[in-house]
Amino acid sequence: MQNLLNTLRDTDAGMLPPLAQVWGLKMENLDADATVKALHDVMLAPENAETVWDTLDDRQRGALQMLLASGRKMPTNQFEIAFGKIRKMGKGAIEREQPHKNPQSVAEALFYRGLIAESFEQGTSGMRPIIYVPEDLARVLPVHKTAYANLKDDLEDEDLYGEVPSKLNLIEADFLELVEPADTSIVDDMTTLLAYLRVQSAEVEEDAFLPVETERIGPHMLVMGEPRLTFALGVGVAADLITTQEGRAYAKRTSLQSWLGNQRWQQLKALTDAWRKTPLYQELWHVPGLFPESGTNYDAQAARGAVLAMIKELAPPDDWWSIEEFITLVKAKIPDFMRDDFDSWYIRNARDDYLSGPDSWDAVEGAYLEFILMGPLHWLGLLDLAEDAAHLTVWGRAFLGLVDWPQPTIPEEPISYDEDENRLIASRKVPTIDRFQLARFTNWLPTGDPYEYILDADSIQRAGQQGITTGHIAAFLTRHLGEQLPEHIAKLLEIWQGGGSAAEVSFERLLVMRTTSPEILDRLYDEPAYRRYMGARLGPMAVVIRSDQSDALKKALEEAGIHIEMIG
Repeated sequence: MQNLLNTLRDTDAGMLPPLAQVWGLKMENLDADATVKALHDVMLAPENAETVWDTLDDRQRGALQMLLASGRKMPTNQFEIAFGKIRKMGKGAIEREQPHKNPQSVAEALFYRGLIAESFEQGTSGMRPIIYVPEDLARVLPVHKTAYANLKDDLEDEDLYGEVPSKLNLIEADFLELVEPADTSIVDDMTTLLAYLRVQSAEVEEDAFLPVETERIGPHMLVMGEPRLTFALGVGVAADLITTQEGRAYAKRTSLQSWLGNQRWQQLKALTDAWRKTPLYQELWHVPGLFPESGTNYDAQAARGAVLAMIKELAPPDDWWSIEEFITLVKAKIPDFMRDDFDSWYIRNARDDYLSGPDSWDAVEGAYLEFILMGPLHWLGLLDLAEDAAHLTVWGRAFLGLVDWPQPTIPEEPISYDEDENRLIASRKVPTIDRFQLARFTNWLPTGDPYEYILDADSIQRAGQQGITTGHIAAFLTRHLGEQLPEHIAKLLEIWQGGGSAAEVSFERLLVMRTTSPEILDRLYDEPAYRRYMGARLGPMAVVIRSDQSDALKKALEEAGIHIEMIG
């Protein structure tokens, strides 16, 4: 990231006069290069930085603190969604508009004070513009100072913002109700989903499974419900574990083995990182009671990033805090974090009313924030929940960059076998790659913890269609159950040995013709006129009559003068 001197050198010359005014520098008799050097020295003086800091209103100060808490940089589109556009002006426009005195947005106020700048960096899809704070300037800013004295003056619309808390009230654990600790079950449910899609694909419409697929998959998930399953699909696609083609979802074989083979903490980190970056899963379309229309100017990645930055800035890292107060504080500090224009988005509620204008903030942004907290952040194991309360887990603190990512070693367990029920048992401590393989050649029972599976003829035949032979199954189960496989499993695999080819029996009703001596049957069987009606011989005096040929054979025999007795 650039330092202040290089930033000023890259700044348009038209910006130097307003910066000099803001920072109290007299430019007379200074050329451009001398002005840059003088500004550099003035801006890095702590007393000057504090003076300019004190001129900021609370929303401007909050935006700068959020940017600093996000590693001193943020994609330009994300920052402008949260804090407004920055008009890029030449010297003449700056002299006319005076944006350092009359900014039209929070972002513009910071830009024309020289507190933020714009540059470019390499992103995953090419070069992208970013907003940043020069690193040496960041060190002298008095970020510990806050001021809420002028907060009500800044909030012209009291109906929009309501009563604004100065900080989040901490909630004592003793007063919590309906506590729902977060966990890492998203890893287990992703493993289940990948196994399901590997054995058989599933129909999808847009970004969700069809209801019939949800009914089939749901009973096997640890956390049931369509919203969580849709989220798992979206994160699976974002993590390159699932692909969708022509209305069907498939497990992506080229990348799932690597994820399955990792440790649980690595798997969780991969899923959380994928969610953070993806534009594909669009939370706004999944908020209960909201129905956005196509064409809505919604940037899922930018809005999500703004929310995460706000949590990092506003939420205490180690204590429980009020969800309602968090949403109220966001509403007061940066209400335009998602919609920079409250009138141009087309979003309906359950009554089919359009939600527009500042009065719709609670119904749209408030509901969106609540969904992010109680949905994805909780589902990913990052946020514990209680009645109107939330708490960052150690995974959540790591996700926000507050602590190093934990790397616990979890003891592994083998697959076991219940001889009484003929069931294979896999706890959550069985390596995910092993449970994935087990699920490919078994029938699944409705899930719990532990998972239960049944090995039978149908599942072995289905495994054969995937290229899994009985030899593969035997080797896999031997590794978990020991050299002496349970009798039931051993016999089943022995019957089906040979790579999964069908070892079947079938029942069918047949019509049999019996003769009074072997010589009569031999003579009839040697005559083509009769033999064409007959099937396999069942002995010296019995033969199967071909399907639907009994009447024709009866007529032919009667014409030859052979007496026929019908039995049964």
